[in-house]
Amino acid sequence: MSEWWTYRLEDFLLFSPRVYWRMFELANAAFWPLHFLTLAAGLAIVVLVLRRPRRPGLWIALVLSALFAFVGWSFLWSRYAAINWAIGYVAPAFGLQALLLAIGGAARGGLAFDRRDIAGRLGLLIAVVGLVAYPLLPPLFGRPWSSAEVFGIAPDPTAIVALGVLLAASGGLMPLLFAIPLLWLLLSGLTLHAMGDPQAWLPLLAAAITVAALALRRIAR
Repeated sequence: MSEWWTYRLEDFLLFSPRVYWRMFELANAAFWPLHFLTLAAGLAIVVLVLRRPRRPGLWIALVLSALFAFVGWSFLWSRYAAINWAIGYVAPAFGLQALLLAIGGAARGGLAFDRRDIAGRLGLLIAVVGLVAYPLLPPLFGRPWSSAEVFGIAPDPTAIVALGVLLAASGGLMPLLFAIPLLWLLLSGLTLHAMGDPQAWLPLLAAAITVAALALRRIAR
């Protein structure tokens, strides 16, 4: 038996790139045209954050909560876990993120989207990338449009937009709200890297920018 340190990352893959991207095609076909609703919700969230809502962002938190719960069930649990048994243990984390967002929005003081420092501006840029750029990626990487990753339907853009929006927020549960989306993007980036997919750097870059923005905010205090 080979020693564990002789294994490479790709040795742990349980599926081919074709099977992986086919999963997105099937999910898009199953939920079309829900994409228009989730994208509209994402754009509405960004607009509301830009307007600096005076009231705590309860509705923003609840919309993000609902979308995390939906993606965790409809994509991770119902589809991804069928080709990767480990995702069966990851999917509940999206449910936990949904719960944390709901609690964070409903708690006394809630979430206030009032940050306009460098980290907050980077966050809004990340959110726009997750909303607008991610669905446009397939032709750039030689895939059909049917494999597009859309906010509220696929996990990567959902996590990226959430991180971007949270960078513009303040509230009691903020440190907890970053962990699960960041860990997901790390896992997704490593999975894509193991497949040899050139898109692997995108989720990793989004996670790195988020961590750097949080570090800058801490240093500036």
